[in-house]
Amino acid sequence: MDTHTGTGTNPDANPDTHPGPHPGPDTDALRRRWAVTAAAAGADRDPAPYAERLLTAWAEPQRRYHTTAHLADVLARVDVLAPHAADPTAVELAAWFHDAVYRPDRSENEERSAALAERALPELGVDAARTAEVARLVRLTVTHDPAPGDTNGEALCDADLAVLAGRPEDADHPGLPDHPGAYAAYTAAVRAEYAFVPDEAFRTGRAAVLRQLLALPRLFRTPYGAAHWEAPARRNLAAELDTLTS
Repeated sequence: MDTHTGTGTNPDANPDTHPGPHPGPDTDALRRRWAVTAAAAGADRDPAPYAERLLTAWAEPQRRYHTTAHLADVLARVDVLAPHAADPTAVELAAWFHDAVYRPDRSENEERSAALAERALPELGVDAARTAEVARLVRLTVTHDPAPGDTNGEALCDADLAVLAGRPEDADHPGLPDHPGAYAAYTAAVRAEYAFVPDEAFRTGRAAVLRQLLALPRLFRTPYGAAHWEAPARRNLAAELDTLTS
C-alpha cells in the first residue's frame, strides 16, 4: 500500500494519481530537463527517445494523480531538496522513474518501475552503481521510510510526500509552489483513482491510512521538509480525517 495515498481497501490498489494541483506542465521543459539530467548521469546515447517513452507512460489515460503534473511537482521539490542529497542526479532520475509503470489496481507498480529503470538506464549509458541507486530509491517509495542517514532516500521521499502539505483554500503555506486548494485537488484525485471502490469502503480505508500517517513521529526527514511541510501536512491530514469520520 502506498503510504501517502492508499486507502487500505484493496491490496492490489495504489491510489497515487491525480489531475494535478495546477494545469498540465510544460512537456517541452520536461524534455529539456531530462536531457540535462541524462547528461549529468553520464549518458552516452541520445536521451530524447527515453524522454518520449517516459512522458508517454506518465500521460497514460488511467492516471489521475501520477500524471506528468505529479512528475513536474516532484521534480520541483527535488530541486528544493537537492542540497540535502548525496547524489541529486540519482534522486532526480528516481523521480522520473518512481511511477513510470502505474496501474491503480496493481500493487507491484514500484517494483515494475524500478525494473524499468534497471533496463533503461544501462542502455542510456548510466553506470551500474548509479543505476542500482536509482532502482533502490524507486523501491523505497513503497514505504517512504528511508534509513537514518539515507540522504538520497530522504530527499526523494520528502519530495513525493510534499503533496500532503498542499495549501487548503485561501491558505498560505510557505515553501510550497501550490495554489490555494491544492490539497483538495489532491484528495479529489485520490478518490477518482479509487472510483471502483464504494464510498463507505473508501472512507473507512482512507481514514485508516490517515490515522497511520498521523501516528508517525515524522512525516518528513529532510531539514527543509520538517521545517516547511510537517506542520501543514499534519493539519491537512487531521482536517481530512475529521471530514471523513464526522
